[in-house]
Amino acid sequence: MASSSIVLQLPVIVNGSYSLPKARNSHLTISTSFSFRNKWSQIKCQSTSTEEPKTKRNVLDNASNILTNLLSGGNLGSMPIAEGAVSDLFSRPLFFALYDWFIEHGSVYKLAFGPKAFVVVSDPIVARYILRENAFSYDKGVLADILEPIMGKGLIPADLDTWKLRRRVISPAFHTLFLKAMVKVFTDCSERTISKFEKRFETNESGTIELDLEAEFSSLALDIIGLSVFNYDFGSVTKESPVIKAVYGTLFEAEHRSTFYIPYWKLPLARWIVPRQRKFQYDLKVINDCLDGLIRNAKETRQETDVEKLQQRDYSNLKDASLLRFLVDMRGADVDDRQNPSKMRKAQEEIDSVLGQGRTTYECIKELVYIRLIVVEALRLYPQPPLLIRRSLKSDVLPGGYKGDKEGYKVPAGTDIFVSVYNLHRSPYYWDRPNEFEPERFLVSKTSEVEGWAGFDPDRSPGAMYPNEIIADFAFLPFGGGPRKCVGDQFALMESTVALAMLLQKFDVELKGSPESVELVTGATIHTKNGLWCKLRKRPTSP
Repeated sequence: MASSSIVLQLPVIVNGSYSLPKARNSHLTISTSFSFRNKWSQIKCQSTSTEEPKTKRNVLDNASNILTNLLSGGNLGSMPIAEGAVSDLFSRPLFFALYDWFIEHGSVYKLAFGPKAFVVVSDPIVARYILRENAFSYDKGVLADILEPIMGKGLIPADLDTWKLRRRVISPAFHTLFLKAMVKVFTDCSERTISKFEKRFETNESGTIELDLEAEFSSLALDIIGLSVFNYDFGSVTKESPVIKAVYGTLFEAEHRSTFYIPYWKLPLARWIVPRQRKFQYDLKVINDCLDGLIRNAKETRQETDVEKLQQRDYSNLKDASLLRFLVDMRGADVDDRQNPSKMRKAQEEIDSVLGQGRTTYECIKELVYIRLIVVEALRLYPQPPLLIRRSLKSDVLPGGYKGDKEGYKVPAGTDIFVSVYNLHRSPYYWDRPNEFEPERFLVSKTSEVEGWAGFDPDRSPGAMYPNEIIADFAFLPFGGGPRKCVGDQFALMESTVALAMLLQKFDVELKGSPESVELVTGATIHTKNGLWCKLRKRPTSP
C-alpha cells in the first residue's frame, strides 16, 4: 500500500493493497483523507475551477510535443491533445494539471510527454470499459515497471497469468471472520496511538497539543500492517526502526520513479553509481531480510488445511491471526518466498452513542454509519492513489465518454493510459457540488442524465457496508474496479473507521493553520508537503 492521510485532515490508513510477491516485498500503501469542514476540502485545490485554463507553451513544451507526435502521436488519431503539458507537470502536483486539462479537453485526451503519449481518462463509462468490461486487454503497464523491483510479481504489478494465480490465493483471506479478528488489531494499535497523545497532555498546561497527524497516522498504519499481515510489531508509533526507515525509503523511491521524466535507474551500473539507487538497494535488502525471517518462522509452524476450514477458523482466539498465517496454512497455496465543527460534532455524537467510553468492535463499525460516510467522502476528495495506470495489450477502441467522439477512440497495443480517479471523483458532470465535503451525498440516489451511465443508487449493492464503484457505476473508484480491484478494500475502510472513531472519541481536532497553508504534493499518492499539523484538545469525559 502507499501513503494515507486522514484529511481533517487526519492521515494515513491503509489502501488495502497487499502482496506476498517474492515474499521479499511488502507493498505498503497507507492512505485515506478525512475532512470535517467544507472549506478544508479545498486545501490547495485552486486549480479545480471550471474556468477554461490558458495554456502557455515554451521551448520545452514545443520540443516535447514534436517528439511525441513523431514517435506516437499519429497512432491516437483525432483524440484531443493537452499541449504545453510538460512544463506544467513540473510546477504543481500532477492530478491538478490533469483536472484542468480534463475541463479544457474533455473526458478522454492525449497527454504529450516527451517520447510518449499518454491517454488520460476522466469518465466512468470509459473507466468501466477498461477496468471491468475489457479488463484483460489491459495490464498495469508503467506501474508494473516502477513497482517490479519492489514487489516482484505481487498482486499490483503482476502480469495477467501471475495475477490470476495470486488473486485466487489472496482473496479468501479477507473473509468476515478474519476481518472481525482484525478489528481487534486495529483497536489495539489505535489505543497505542491515543495513549501516546494523552501522555503529551501530562506535561502540557495549555490543554492543547500540536501534532503532525499525517506522520502519526502513517506510523499507526504501518504498525497495523505489520501485525495483521506479518504478525510483526514494527512499534513505529513509539520508535523508529531500521525496517520502518527502509519501508519509507522504498516508498519515496517508487514515488520518485512515478514522476521522473527519464528512467535513469534502468541505465547500466546506475544501481551502484547513483547514491539514491544504492540506498534503494540497501533499503530493499533490509525489508527482504526481515520478511524472509518472518515467512521462514511461519512455515516452521505451518498447519496446512483447506480454504473452507481456514475461513471457519476462530481467529479471535488465535495467537497469530495474520494474513501471512492464513496464506502459509492454505493447502495448495502458492506461498513462494519470492512472492467542520458541525460535522465533527455530528460524528462525535454518533461515536458517543455507539461506543460510549468502550472499545470498537466489528459490530460497532456497522452502527457507525456517519463515520463510514466520512471515510468514503474523504477518499472521494483525496483518492489514494489519484491515478490508476493501465497499458493496452492489443489494439482497442475506447468509448468516447461524455461529450466525446461517438465513434470512440482507437488505441494501439502498448498505449499507456491514466484513469484519473481524482477527476472522476470531482467531475462536475457526475457529482453535485463536487468540491464540497458532504458525507451524506452517498445516501441519496442520483438519476443519470448521461447516456451510458447508470447514475448513483445506494441500493445497487445490497449488504455493502461502504459505498463502492457498483453503487456509483464507476464514478467512484477509491479501490479501482473490476477483476483487479484492490482485494483489501474492506480491511482498509474498517481500519480507517476504527482509527477515526477512536481519535474523535477522545479528542477535538482542529487544523492548526488555514486550509491554504496545507500544500499538497503527489507521487504515487497524495500527501502533504510539510505535514498535517493539527491542534488536539481532550474532550470532557462522557457521563
